[in-house]
Amino acid sequence: MHRFSGIDALRCPWVLQSFSEEIRREFPLFRIVHKDGNRLSRAIDVALRVVTLGRMTEYLTHYHTVIGDTLYVPHCWDATPEVDRVITLRHERVHLRQRRRLTLPLMAFLYFVPILPLGLAYGRARIEWEAYAESLRATAELKGLAAAKAPSFRRELLRRFTSADYGWMWPFPQQVGRWIDLELEAIEREHSRNGRSNACAAEA
Repeated sequence: MHRFSGIDALRCPWVLQSFSEEIRREFPLFRIVHKDGNRLSRAIDVALRVVTLGRMTEYLTHYHTVIGDTLYVPHCWDATPEVDRVITLRHERVHLRQRRRLTLPLMAFLYFVPILPLGLAYGRARIEWEAYAESLRATAELKGLAAAKAPSFRRELLRRFTSADYGWMWPFPQQVGRWIDLELEAIEREHSRNGRSNACAAEA
């Protein structure tokens, strides 16, 4: 998986099952709950619509949210290709590890308070960037480097950081773009090292 070869979800149905087992070994209480009909998710949706003046409307339909050991997912989760679900789970596993490392109260404070709750939420931006960096890496490993470097993926990452989706958490597209570039450069360096290692192994 770490050779960045890309995996065809239709030919590799074991990908999701294998990773699901891996994440549950690390977090035994982990579970997945659909947002449809979930009271907490609906309450959060209403709150987000209020604080963003109606701009954030996709919380229930497009976003995945970890709270405690539970991942709340939109209705399209079961129809999502398995490899895409693994990429999402790798993103969310970062948040599970952050919560374990920081404790839930400290992570909540960092997520919602510094510097401002909306418009300049540096704590939230850094927490989310750690997870989205993993999304880039998982995409490169499971779908190939071209998918991780796709302009559409880049635009989506920029939008999430600079729009109402996360409360305009870091509305500086040039800086976010630089974070993306640095992560892609690191991924490409690792790809090159792995390629050379594989070539040497084949020659041996």
